[in-house]
Amino acid sequence: MSLLSRIVARLADLPPARLQRVGVERNLRVTMSDGVVLLTDHYFPLADGANGNRAPIILVRTPYGRGNLGAILGQVFAERGYQVIVQSARGTFGSGGEFNAFRNEERDGQATLAWLAEQPWFSGAVGMLGASYYGFTQWSVANNAPPWLKAMAPHITASQFRSLSYPGESFDLATAINWLDTMHTQETASPWQMLLGRRRHLAPAYATTPLNQADKAATGQTVPYYQDWLVHNIPGDPWWDAIDFGRQMDTVTPALHLIAGWHDIFLPYQLADYQALRQVGKQPHLTIGPWIHTSIAGLGVALRESLAWFDAHLRDERSHLRAAPVRIFVMGANQWRDLLDWPPTATPARWYLQPARGLAPDAPAPATDSTPDTYTYDPQRPTPAVGGIFLGPGSGPQDNRPLEARPDVLVYTGAPLTQGLEIIGPVHAEVYFQSSAPSADVFVRLCDVAPGGRSWTVCDGIRRLTPDVFPPDADGVRRVTVDLWPTAYRFARGHRVRLLVASGAHPVYARNPGSGEALGTATTFVAAEQRVYHDAVRPSSVTLPVVGTSNG
Repeated sequence: MSLLSRIVARLADLPPARLQRVGVERNLRVTMSDGVVLLTDHYFPLADGANGNRAPIILVRTPYGRGNLGAILGQVFAERGYQVIVQSARGTFGSGGEFNAFRNEERDGQATLAWLAEQPWFSGAVGMLGASYYGFTQWSVANNAPPWLKAMAPHITASQFRSLSYPGESFDLATAINWLDTMHTQETASPWQMLLGRRRHLAPAYATTPLNQADKAATGQTVPYYQDWLVHNIPGDPWWDAIDFGRQMDTVTPALHLIAGWHDIFLPYQLADYQALRQVGKQPHLTIGPWIHTSIAGLGVALRESLAWFDAHLRDERSHLRAAPVRIFVMGANQWRDLLDWPPTATPARWYLQPARGLAPDAPAPATDSTPDTYTYDPQRPTPAVGGIFLGPGSGPQDNRPLEARPDVLVYTGAPLTQGLEIIGPVHAEVYFQSSAPSADVFVRLCDVAPGGRSWTVCDGIRRLTPDVFPPDADGVRRVTVDLWPTAYRFARGHRVRLLVASGAHPVYARNPGSGEALGTATTFVAAEQRVYHDAVRPSSVTLPVVGTSNG
């Protein structure tokens, strides 16, 4: 056993290693259907001088290299009796061909599964493992998979990436630019640079206009797949169909354990995958923890849950497999909860925006004078993000008080709670909104305000408006629905519920220029006067999925 594998096993609270010695065959050459060769490492358990032939196999396919995390996975799982195959995606870390994000994973994954079946050490039982892009490589072969692919454990990922690129039909700028930078530098940057984050130099890229020049500002070159994302931005564009593996859930055959994070970039889309699987009669497991995308703690839980999943489905050893199909972490209460399904039964409770910036379960009274609140959104000085859902340093929950003090942010706050309030499930806002610009964004954040004043992020979401989306009424007012990230959270007694409304969170989301120009080529910025209504006729609100109250 290596020192690193011991540390990882301790941090992840893994069961003891079954074997102390691991063998490795490096740089195996696996030929794809078009002749391209992908470099592959094979880890296997060594016992009594043998090479661990016929042990179950775990396949890991990644564009991030066979070292670092790939090597950790190979070592840790081989010590627990598995063969592990770690393969570099085409165009990365010595593998042939050109990397084209997401486009080749189905073909190459199927070819690799076929190659496994031809090896003398093939056991007939294969699982797939990994997070983010690793997880997408799993989904790419899940439909009509060969019978030997029996189980998968996709972590913080989804069956399609279009929704990630366009949350609420805005553009996820920070995630895109951070990822371009990672892909551009990962084979030359030192491990310490990658670990600590090389992100300050990306500020000019975030500010670049038009957006179709931001890839060059970040990497020094035009990135074809980034350009494709900008061009194919209209909902329903068939360009995305070839990399959408969630459209035929009834043909997914491996047993699936989906592992997600409450503050992860993929959360709502991963939960949509879970519900789609349930709708066609599948029985996936689901785990959701209090994690951002790059959480080390989340990785530890994912390793432990994945090992139990593979022991159950590749070895028929179910002693470590939990009985409950769904396990979630309730933030605020700081406890794990087992459920029979997702989402649990909840009572929708609407909290209404009130005059004088209040928030309450009571709808505004008809006779109440409720003048709409106004603010100016200037895309040349965009409302900044404070934490939030993106890939990069500083993501996740933060204290929102610096943001809430800005003149381009509206804040609505409830009275101190006389009982604790627990919410679990989807969160939605309905905002009656008016803009002087032809295009605008509505950003909404739910916060927990402690007695000392700290305003902590619970969840948020955004919706981009164009003339044909949520069309205005005769007075120019739109009824806008904003889907916030689902959550599981307990507001303690004495805390207050707060709703923040703005028109951006830059650079998490690309700023809306307000001009209505095309996403990638917009250069004209229009400052907009925004209005939020909260009267009896136009009662803006947030709907919370309440599962209980308490004295705590």
